[in-house]
Amino acid sequence: VQLQASGGGLVQAGGSLRLSCSTSGRTFTNGAVGWFRQAPGKEREFVARVTWNMGTPYYADSVKGRFTISRDRSKNMVYLQMNSLKFEDTAVYYCAAARTLRYDDSRDYNWWGQGTLVTVSS
Repeated sequence: VQLQASGGGLVQAGGSLRLSCSTSGRTFTNGAVGWFRQAPGKEREFVARVTWNMGTPYYADSVKGRFTISRDRSKNMVYLQMNSLKFEDTAVYYCAAARTLRYDDSRDYNWWGQGTLVTVSS
């Protein structure tokens, strides 16, 4: 399984970015694809995930109402639309895939892509 994240960049606070994650190698019918992030000097944290089959989203409280996760099964793509970006959203963002959701946290994720850097200037 391969995942490729893209779409990061530099944006001013209040701006928007859309991250993309391409997936290949297998499908995740009973699983999910999620976004995580890691800021400098901090631990990796969960951002959002979407179930592959039903498209059910789930968000961290810190991004709820500002970020939207979606998936396009026909293209094997997952997107993270990020609006009203804040300085504290600055991080390397990773997409990851889970074969199944048991814990609904990072323990479920079997495959990880490389990160894409999002920098929000204040």
